Amino acid sequence: MSDLMKVSSNPHIRAKSSTSSIMMTVVIALLPAAGFGIYNFGLDALILILVTVLSTVLTEYIFEKILGKKVTIGDYSAVVTGLLLALNLPVSAPWWIGVIGGVFAILVVKMLFGGLGQNFMNPALGARCFLLISFTSIMTNFDCDAYTGATPLAALKNGEAVNIFDMVVGRTAGTIGETSMVAIVIGACILIMAGVIDLRIPGSYIVSFVIFVALFGGRGFDYAYLSAHLAGGGLMLGAFFMATDYVTRPITVKGQYVYGILLGILTGIFRIFGPSSEGVSYAIILGNLLVPLIEKATLPTAFGKGGAKA
Repeated sequence: MSDLMKVSSNPHIRAKSSTSSIMMTVVIALLPAAGFGIYNFGLDALILILVTVLSTVLTEYIFEKILGKKVTIGDYSAVVTGLLLALNLPVSAPWWIGVIGGVFAILVVKMLFGGLGQNFMNPALGARCFLLISFTSIMTNFDCDAYTGATPLAALKNGEAVNIFDMVVGRTAGTIGETSMVAIVIGACILIMAGVIDLRIPGSYIVSFVIFVALFGGRGFDYAYLSAHLAGGGLMLGAFFMATDYVTRPITVKGQYVYGILLGILTGIFRIFGPSSEGVSYAIILGNLLVPLIEKATLPTAFGKGGAKA
């Protein structure tokens, strides 16, 4: 009998995957979007990606060395943050924008709140919003050697026609990693097949967004209009790679659906009624801030409690 009894401290349920293996899978899943961004925009995109990733990794390393803490860059979370931030930057941005954003993401959003697992918002998106507020003209300038003029979403908001096929493939202006819907979906399939994410949050996010745009976008269920909104901007990148962040998403199943629906509605509000043609970053950040309330409202009742009294 004693051979069958195993006494150990919690946690009693352990996963085979480690933080480093999960983060490396995310890096691999981001490679199609990053690779297409480099193909689409050229060497400047590669340089900006490398500089941004280097800045996040070095910031985490230096911070932990100065404070005498265990160096955690081996878990690749800083690499993921830097890569996500870089993919959310326009290729026309100077290299120092990537450095400032990388330092802010790791130092302010992540490390000053206790490091991985303690940050209250997605570090990459927190840094992007900071850059958008601080350097608006740089962060909204998508002119480059390959493309000039407004992004497809901006053109759509102005009532202009857009080429949906080019948007799906990625032959459009935008940030480095958001242009190719095909590349992002390939990466998302890698995450799903590896068991890193499921479709609760991305699915509820995208479906609620489509319904909101159909109801309030003024075009009804116009296939072309809805497709342009799905393929344009950072919706797909945000839904699969940033809204699903383990640290800043709800842990309850019901909460994840509520969270996804909330993100879809917020993104729709920002895009349809806001002055900007985008809104994914701010929607996810606001959603992150509301996660504690969502979890509190959707926390399952403990077995044996809350039932009707005899």
